[in-house]
Amino acid sequence: MTCYDRSDLGLLLLRLGTGGVLAAHGTQKLFGWFGGGGLEGTAAAMEAMGYKPGKASAAAAGLAEAGGGTLLALGLATPAAGAAAAGAMVGAAAVNLPQGFFAMEGGYEYAASLALAAAGLAVAGPGRLSLDHALRHAVNRGWMVPVAFGVTAAATLAVVGARNKRVRRAAEGEQETLFDE
Repeated sequence: MTCYDRSDLGLLLLRLGTGGVLAAHGTQKLFGWFGGGGLEGTAAAMEAMGYKPGKASAAAAGLAEAGGGTLLALGLATPAAGAAAAGAMVGAAAVNLPQGFFAMEGGYEYAASLALAAAGLAVAGPGRLSLDHALRHAVNRGWMVPVAFGVTAAATLAVVGARNKRVRRAAEGEQETLFDE
């Protein structure tokens, strides 16, 4: 019989808390639960933030958050789940970056905290109180961590980079004329 230690309990609590928040956040986007905008409302918001096409962006963010959060809470496919959730939160943080760090000022504090918690779980693993452990880590191998983060980092850089380029171009087009002709 295996005896669980406090790190297993700590990882379970961290997984349940972080995964639960991410799953709820994602279902707001996908289904409009918990006062969210659903796919249509989130698509419009994503377009306004510079993520285009809005509907595909909303679906991708919602799936990464809801799916990644649910899998983190269960402790299943932990490297992929944590990396996907972290990537989605980096995309959210990019929107809030100009407002500074603190959330009360519209900053990226909340998104960064969720991203770091999800990434930390992906690296640390789910602990023994998890489906990954019950399934003998079939979808939680050491090599999966760098692969999951590599794929997620490439996708996140491409998406956030394209968004930032669109936002920068829009801002340049909105500048007033400096000199009359």
